[in-house]
Amino acid sequence: MRIIAISTLRIFWETNGDAEEPLKAWFQEVKSADWATPHQVKAMYRNASVIGDNRIVFNIAGNKYRLIVKFNYPYRIGYVRFVGTHAEYDRINAEEV
Repeated sequence: MRIIAISTLRIFWETNGDAEEPLKAWFQEVKSADWATPHQVKAMYRNASVIGDNRIVFNIAGNKYRLIVKFNYPYRIGYVRFVGTHAEYDRINAEEV
């Protein structure tokens, strides 16, 4: 999968240092994945939540942070839509970011 906006992840981990290694690990795993459906994502990340419109919420750093990625499965692209704390996540509409 090609992930768009690694810079968004980088900006986040620069202010949340404990998120750097988990986000880098997630990026490396996803970069080598070849997902065609949300079910394939769930097979690899059982705690991920499919929330509609091809968006998936990933738990990062032992569920300390949330990452929302919108996938275009035919083109094997994931767009980082949000990364933040649980409190920040609670203030957004995950299906619209």
